[in-house]
Amino acid sequence: MLSKEESKKIRQEFWTSFGKEYPHKWLLYNTKMKEIQLKFTFNRKFAQVSLDVIDEDELIRAYYFEKLRSLEKILKAEYLPEIIFDEEYELPEEKVIGRIYLQLDNVSIHNPKTWPEVKEFLNAKMLQLEEFFKDFSDFLKN
Repeated sequence: MLSKEESKKIRQEFWTSFGKEYPHKWLLYNTKMKEIQLKFTFNRKFAQVSLDVIDEDELIRAYYFEKLRSLEKILKAEYLPEIIFDEEYELPEEKVIGRIYLQLDNVSIHNPKTWPEVKEFLNAKMLQLEEFFKDFSDFLKN
């Protein structure tokens, strides 16, 4: 079992190496929409890329999620066929958000042997998710 400090150091090492190997200015929180964020997640169980609908107001979350749902066929046909839609995704801190995501299972941030596969997954899938978001951001905003 790793201490908190050791775990923090390993996480920092992963993200630093990811940034060096894949130098790209990711959109992430910079979507120009306070309700929507693009996000990387990598923990001891899985890696994810996601588009999160994070508004506290359930009605606003539902509104944006329905807009995303209306684009599901296009998203799956032209960008990410394996994307998962979850209108009530529960975060570890028990906050509920809307999330569309791709997940790579059986990897761990604490196992550097899985890092090359995870880095490739995160880069490839986020590039596609960003492309989709850029192509349809005007629709989502209006």
